[in-house]
Parts: sequence; C-alpha cells; structure tokens
Amino acid sequence: MPLQTTQALKGETAELLQQYQQHPNPRLRNQLVQMNIGLVRREAHRWVHQSGETYEDLMQVGSLGLIRAIERFDLSKGYAFSSFAIPYIRGEIQHYLRDRGTAMRIPRRWQSLAHQAHKAIRALQLDLHRQPTDAEIAVALEISMAEWQEVKLATRNRSPLSLDAPVLDEDNTSASLGELLPDPKYRSFQLAEEDRIRLQQALHQLETRTREVLEFVFLQDLTQKETAERLGISSVTVSRRVKQGLKCLRLLMASGEAD
Repeated sequence: MPLQTTQALKGETAELLQQYQQHPNPRLRNQLVQMNIGLVRREAHRWVHQSGETYEDLMQVGSLGLIRAIERFDLSKGYAFSSFAIPYIRGEIQHYLRDRGTAMRIPRRWQSLAHQAHKAIRALQLDLHRQPTDAEIAVALEISMAEWQEVKLATRNRSPLSLDAPVLDEDNTSASLGELLPDPKYRSFQLAEEDRIRLQQALHQLETRTREVLEFVFLQDLTQKETAERLGISSVTVSRRVKQGLKCLRLLMASGEAD
C-alpha cells in the first residue's frame, strides 16, 4: 500500500475513532472494522498454518478481537491503533484455539531451529559472557531476523501462560501472575480473555530482561535456577527480577483499571 494511502487510512481511522468515542454506534464501529480488517487477515494467516483451523473461522474470531479493541481504544493515550488492536485480535484467536483444545502445530523446520537455538544461545552466552541479542542468534542459526522472530513467537505461544504457577521470591512468599487479575473467582476456571490480554500487554511494557525472566518462569515453567542458567545470571537476580516484575505488573494493571 502506498505511503500516502497508508497515512490517509490512519488519519481516517483516528477521526472515526474519535467520533466513536464521543457517539458510539454500530455504523461507525462497522466502518472501523472494515477499514482495519487487514490486521485480522494478518493474524489469521499467521495462525492458520499452526492450528489446522480454517481461515474463515480465524477471521471471524479475530474480528471479535478487533471489535473489542475498538471499544476499549483511548486516543488520549497516544498509541497507534494497530499496535493496540493486534494483541486483542491475537488473544481472541489464541483463546479460541485453547477452548477447542487444538495443539499448535509448529512447522518441522521451526521445531528444528528452536532446538538448535537452545544450543546456539548457550554457546553464545559462554563466548560473549552475556545474553545474546536476537540478531546474534539469527546469525548463528544462519536465518533472517524475521524468521527467528517467527520461530520465537510460535514456540512461545505453543502453550498458554501458567498464570496460577506459584513462585517463591527471596522473602519466601509465594506469588503468581493470576494474583494480578481483579476477580479471584476466575482462578478456578478459565480466566477472562480480556484480563489475559491486559496482562499480556502489561508484560510487553516491562524492561526486556525482566520480561524474559517472567516469561521463562511463568510461560516456559522453568525453575529459577534453570532461568538463571539460561540467562547467565544468578538465582538471586532471577528472584529479584520476579519480585520487581510482579510489582510493576500490579501497578500497570491497576493503572489500566483506573483508566
């Protein structure tokens, strides 16, 4: 799409979003959906090969996420609408796939690359005495940065966040990501997808290393010792990062509720 056309579309979207915030109605909402349906197409294409679901079904589910984003978007925050909407679209699709019990099928090449990446990361850590960057990992695997990002995304989203997994911090108190969500009753059932999306968005606002620690501990279910070894830091540092990360997430989630 030409740059001028893209800019015009963004401007028109912003104008309609402002109108919708002032006077919500189905006509404006449907216009916004049609103007931004490309975001849903992108996510549907991304997931159709991994999930085995039909493209049409994923489009329908992703569109619900787009509508949810339109309803919750706040122009005063200064976010680009596309950046705000994609986590909602992706979250709705992931929630649908989890409910259907569909195992994410990662392409065999990506499975092989993910396995090679573990070895490459360990070797780079020993050589560089630090956590390697994504660019360095991609070079070691002899693939493009874009493909490495796809491998990471597919591997990360193969299983849902372990929100209820308890973690013992340095004060010997237990914490879990699920405790950040407002209604405790949800912890006994499937957590509301809106809360999951808000939590995922909050995670991505954290400092990179802190987010990595939380993802290793809660997403990949690694112990603090295993996380420390993977990142080349001490277990004490991991514990501290978990505590700091959870504290920051609580503030971000509370700020989101206040908004």
